[in-house]
Amino acid sequence: MRYYEDEGLIVPGRTGNGYRDYCQSTIDRVLVIRSLLKSGLPVRLIKEILPRLTDGGGAGSGPLCAEFVQEVQRYRDRLAARIAELSAQQSALDAYLRGARHLGQ
Repeated sequence: MRYYEDEGLIVPGRTGNGYRDYCQSTIDRVLVIRSLLKSGLPVRLIKEILPRLTDGGGAGSGPLCAEFVQEVQRYRDRLAARIAELSAQQSALDAYLRGARHLGQ
């Protein structure tokens, strides 16, 4: 929770003695944040769209949403490229290990 606060994703209330007070709307916001992080989105993109998702702004409206969707698509494309690169590296290592096993026999 402190990480989310440090990143500016949540702003908890404070009790009289200075303790953080997480109201239900903050807890709901954290659930959205966790879901977005789990999907792989970086914090910088979550910061951009989060107010529209949690404050009733309507994530499906306006040019910001179209730009956001394009940014998410670019992020997804970069992720797919990294996955392909890692898969190729894994295949190369598998081939090396197969060859090493034959040499060891």
